[in-house]
Amino acid sequence: MNLQEIKNNRKIIASAPYSWKPMDKGYSDVSLYVNVGNNKIEVRDIAPETKEKFIGGKGYGLRMLWDAVKPDTKWSDPENEIVISGGPCCGITQYSGAGKSIVVAISPQTEKIIDSNVGGHFGPHLKIAGFDALELQGISDKDVIVFINGTDHKVEIFETPQGLSYDSHLLGEELLEMFADSEKDKINVSVVASGKAAEHSLIGMLNFTFYDMKRGKVRLKQAGRGGLGTLMRQKGVRAIVAKVPKVTGNFNNVAELEPIMERGKRFNKEMRELDDIQCQMKQLGTAHLMGVLEKYDILPVMNFKYGDHKDCPKIDMEVWKKYFTQGVPDGCWIGCNMSCAKGVDNFELRTGPYKGSKVIVDGPEYENAAALGSNLAIFDPLAIIEQNFYCDTYGVCTITWGNIVGFLMECWDNGILNAERTGGVDLTWGNADASLELLHQMARGEGFGVTTGLGVMRLKKMFIDNNWGDSKFINDIAMENKGLEYSMYLSKESLAQQGGYAMTNKGPQHDEAWLIFMDMVNNMIPTFENKAEALHYFPYFRTWFGLAGFCKLCWNDIEPADNAQQPEPNKVPEHVDNYVTIFKAVTGREFDKEEMIRMSERVYNFQKIFNIRLGFGTREYDAQPYRAAGPVTQEEYLSRQERYDKQLSEILGINPEELTLEQKMSRLREHREDQYEKLLDAVYFRRGWNKNGVPKIEHLQKIGMDLPELIEVVKPLQ
Repeated sequence: MNLQEIKNNRKIIASAPYSWKPMDKGYSDVSLYVNVGNNKIEVRDIAPETKEKFIGGKGYGLRMLWDAVKPDTKWSDPENEIVISGGPCCGITQYSGAGKSIVVAISPQTEKIIDSNVGGHFGPHLKIAGFDALELQGISDKDVIVFINGTDHKVEIFETPQGLSYDSHLLGEELLEMFADSEKDKINVSVVASGKAAEHSLIGMLNFTFYDMKRGKVRLKQAGRGGLGTLMRQKGVRAIVAKVPKVTGNFNNVAELEPIMERGKRFNKEMRELDDIQCQMKQLGTAHLMGVLEKYDILPVMNFKYGDHKDCPKIDMEVWKKYFTQGVPDGCWIGCNMSCAKGVDNFELRTGPYKGSKVIVDGPEYENAAALGSNLAIFDPLAIIEQNFYCDTYGVCTITWGNIVGFLMECWDNGILNAERTGGVDLTWGNADASLELLHQMARGEGFGVTTGLGVMRLKKMFIDNNWGDSKFINDIAMENKGLEYSMYLSKESLAQQGGYAMTNKGPQHDEAWLIFMDMVNNMIPTFENKAEALHYFPYFRTWFGLAGFCKLCWNDIEPADNAQQPEPNKVPEHVDNYVTIFKAVTGREFDKEEMIRMSERVYNFQKIFNIRLGFGTREYDAQPYRAAGPVTQEEYLSRQERYDKQLSEILGINPEELTLEQKMSRLREHREDQYEKLLDAVYFRRGWNKNGVPKIEHLQKIGMDLPELIEVVKPLQ
């Protein structure tokens, strides 16, 4: 295949030049709108009030999506959009972790609003090309590619040429080869794509490329949650490509560069001096957690049934250190010194269409290793790496996949599934070949693999409707909330983390709140009021990263040496001050740590009301599966009997020796479910919502989010 000939002979459907202007204090104040249904391309002004209230990133995505859809819009309707936006700080190269963007849409998987943060180069490249956001709308009757030419300042929609790949690891390489002027120029080209499995499932995800100069290879970062890849393929879009001129040191044209550089140097010094004795991000990335969490009984094992296993050392941090290439600057954006985007080089695949190929596998990160490993009782690192690769290139969310297969394996273990129902796939615990076979089936669009791609919410309904098992048991072990599968932390002994999962706007993703250590290990938030305060501050604080364009890892995966001596060390106050200083220096805007929370609170409440507008978002949608709170099965109880009996005795004043096992489980469940309902009440009160989880009008007025369109939605529910 001659890629340059393909490029030169591509069939352009629509093309539009645009007037480029430099960023000013982190903003261009325009967005790019592309409709692949009617081939409309236009540059749209972003209103000052949108900039004031929604900031950028996730905020812009939510505002633009709200304006694009109606209350009855479904995910598959043409008006549903994929909105990609970095915030005003996205792309700065003087402080680590500034390459993040956010993707927002109505989710195919959950039917609610989804947002997914992602690294890689596309978010910064979109800004360099001149846009604060991209809106992709419509459904094409042809397979197309959108090309944002930030060098010549024009945007194209062209038919996907024959011969280009579907799967991300190949398509990314082909498109960089096509549009880069030289090997060095590949760093200035980025691609958003999915893979073949996204066409046959609801759980497809998006890969954002970045070019690894040291390796000379195309790498991938994922916007994994909610089926965004499914949505892009349903719109008929094979890929989005951005090409920009060489990245300059201050393309954001910040208000003050010196404070950003000073804070960046300070953080880099912490990285050099402290990383090896803290989280070892340069050596392991987030996979360092595989050596930590099982010690606290919070590593998901066998569909979140257990928190530890005798074989966990086979996939712990020291194992991954041996597989990851060391001594390589693994940053996914220029200037990030955390270097946590670890990879396994020259991995030879043993299954599937690429069997025998030697590839680079991005990760596994912690979530991948836990989801594809311990949660499936798979303790073979090679099997985890292979699954990781195929999830990525096929366009499948690894967190979602690990939950689905774990759910299916437990259903198999309990007779809900059998060989007849799975088309002969043996879903015994630990069967990595079965997990891979389902992935390959999904990519081919055949067999039980396609059924698997429906996700846990629809699978549990299917099994119940078919009378394949007890509905209560199936609901209890189905680890999803709001249609989204759980990320990889066992929340049974942390009531605050249960709320941090199930009270999220999009579903149980840990990017809103990770409170297990504060709550369970260190007992820092013992009362309902303490927990409610934590579930007020941390979800809003962490939301802010997605508004500004930052990665959360640089906030607390490296901490200043004296952080433990500071007031409120869990907030890492010195790093909070870094972000305050940098945001002010980029935007020139008056800003402090209190305004940081208010910014996020406005956007968070907007997203809450957006879900309510679509028919979701009230209290019943904050219900959690019981597996997230306590032992569903007898073997689960017995595995921690001493702990549970002690709780019955000390908390409830019950003598466990006087009860049968079933009675003990029933009393414990009654208590834990009651505690969760009380937590909902406390958090709703702290957040200014009524008992049904609906923001009160007076609270919206207080935070400056009393927009008429929001009042119209919540007024009947007051």
